[in-house]
Order: sequence, then C-alpha cells, then structure tokens
Amino acid sequence: MGRKSKEEEPFVRKKFRKPRKPMTEEQKAAAAERLAKAREKRQKTAGPPKGVHPTVLALPDEETFSLKNVRAWIKHQKEIIAELRPAVRRNEKGAVSRLKFSEGYVRHMEAYIRGGDWIDDRYGAEAQNKCRQVCIAMAYHPDGTPKRTIGTYYKDIGVVWEQGMTEDAPFPSEEKMTAGFTDKQFTTEGVK
Repeated sequence: MGRKSKEEEPFVRKKFRKPRKPMTEEQKAAAAERLAKAREKRQKTAGPPKGVHPTVLALPDEETFSLKNVRAWIKHQKEIIAELRPAVRRNEKGAVSRLKFSEGYVRHMEAYIRGGDWIDDRYGAEAQNKCRQVCIAMAYHPDGTPKRTIGTYYKDIGVVWEQGMTEDAPFPSEEKMTAGFTDKQFTTEGVK
C-alpha cells in the first residue's frame, strides 16, 4: 500500500481589498452629517427601544433612575467587572466578593430596565447611595397598634421611623436620649 499522490491544484489568487483613500475634512463633515440624519430618521421610525419598561422610558433624563443614567451605571460596572476578572485569577483577597457584587448589581439594573422595579437596596454608578424603604401598606399588631420598622418612611406620620420613637411620641425626645460616657475627657488640646 503506497501513498496516494496529491493532485496538483491550480493556483488561485486570493482576493484583496484595495485600501480606501483618506477622506478630506469636508468629506468627513459631510459623512458625519449624513450619518446624523440617518440616525435621526431611524430613531423616529423605530419607535421606543424594545425590552424597556414604559415607566422607565417615561422618566426624563435628569431623573436619578432614568434609562440614560442606569445604562451609564451598567457600563461603569461592566468596566469594573472586566478589571476584577484578572484579579480573581491572580487570587487577590476580596476580588471574588467584589466581582460577584458587581455582577449581581448589573443583573438587578438590567431587571429594572426590563420590569420597572428597582430591587436593589443601593443605587448609583458605584452603588454608593442607599435606598430608603417606604411603607405603602400598614401592618397592625393584634391590639390595633401599627407595626413599625426602624429606617422606614411612614406616610401617616411623615417621617422615617428611628430608634427611640414610640406611638405616643413619634419624635424622640431629648430627655430620653442616652449618652455614652467614658473615663476620658476630650478637649481641643487632646485627651486628659
């Protein structure tokens, strides 16, 4: 059994693209103008973006949770994720938790764009701001007194419920406030 001989194939020249001539400044300006008109026309005929909840779409761009702002936050977090992946491979301390937090935050923001409900307890490009809870439906104890949670805004009293508040006196009185004392006295000169 011998080797099969290869039949020689005819030489085929590969196609190559001729490089474009560089555009002049006038040509660049005209092309940019044509592209802007085409984008504008497409935006008018295309309608609203798909996969965006109407309540999110209705918010003006200046609003904190507008589509424009949230998309910018998503872009920023995805850049952070790209920086963290090599850190995870290098086994840096805390990199895995930061990566998982950023991935979850991006997932929550994308869910907000699709569904219109902000489900995270933080917001902002770096998740630096904390959301306040607002009570929209009151719950009551069996004796009829309302249930309250510290850090939640209640519309019936118009304030955020804080430690030390009671139903009789919803605002903490200064008399009942406790202060911590130490055996050190702090002055402008230092500790005595």
